[in-house]
Amino acid sequence: MAVSRVVITVNYIKANLVLLGALTANLGIAVAKFIAASITGSSSMLSEGFHSVVDSLNQVLLLYGEHRSAHPPDRRHPFGYGRELYFWTFVVAILIFAVGAGISFYEGYIHYLEPEELRDPTINYIVLAVAFVLEGGSWFIAVREFAGSKGDLSWWEAVRESKDPSVFIVMFEDSAALAGLLVAGGGVWASHHFNAPQLDGIASMMIGLILAMVAVLLAREAKGLLIGESADPRVTEQVRAIVAAEDWITHVNHVRTIHSAPDKVFVAISADIADHIAMGEGERLIEEVERNLKAQMPELSSIYIRPEKREDAEPVGSLAG
Repeated sequence: MAVSRVVITVNYIKANLVLLGALTANLGIAVAKFIAASITGSSSMLSEGFHSVVDSLNQVLLLYGEHRSAHPPDRRHPFGYGRELYFWTFVVAILIFAVGAGISFYEGYIHYLEPEELRDPTINYIVLAVAFVLEGGSWFIAVREFAGSKGDLSWWEAVRESKDPSVFIVMFEDSAALAGLLVAGGGVWASHHFNAPQLDGIASMMIGLILAMVAVLLAREAKGLLIGESADPRVTEQVRAIVAAEDWITHVNHVRTIHSAPDKVFVAISADIADHIAMGEGERLIEEVERNLKAQMPELSSIYIRPEKREDAEPVGSLAG
């Protein structure tokens, strides 16, 4: 029992290495930023502190989503809980926009109207440098994981086609964090160099705008996943080829897929069956092809094959399949 728990824990850490690494980095960074902000009165450092808190909460929500999405199907959710991850991804996008971007912009605006007296910025630079190293490490892990999974696709195409948002969310968050750190550092330097504390408030508002752009991008991707996205066209074509190879199938009318989780696909197939096949024989043959599909494509969690005359099949319009 103890050995199995250790194995489960190790597998969980490996599967969520990107999220756990980002969470660990953000918790430590948030504390350091708030301490620096309280000592120096820097608006941009305060915004960066809230930024790290929001990022930490985001990682907790994504880890919870990963946990919930692994629950097996039951009577109320016959296709499983995989889309819970997509729901929590959308919540993360809302948090980044409403809390991260909103507070950063508000704090920046208040400090622009009523700027704090300038103080020694040394601790700000130290915290920003340490944060940049830690965020950079987390960003490197996320980029490496995503690069290994994107194949021949471009980065943007891989994001659009990805059905597992946990990796690219961390990559976007860390990219925004690194950009925010550069803006915060520039704001601190400029406010002292030009003796204009209002510039620190402007930097804080710029951090808010960066977070807002990331939130909108993530919300757009999460919305598509929540509504339901089809599987990779190569998956559809492989399903079509396997079914069409059966000599009792005269035509595959269409193959429609939808992701019920990042690694689970529901597939509905309309196929024209040879007229001489009796109903009982057809049922047996359909069961055989379903077993064949699952053996060759384990990601197919549910398969539905509908016998249908080619001329009676519903047209698919512009959809592939």
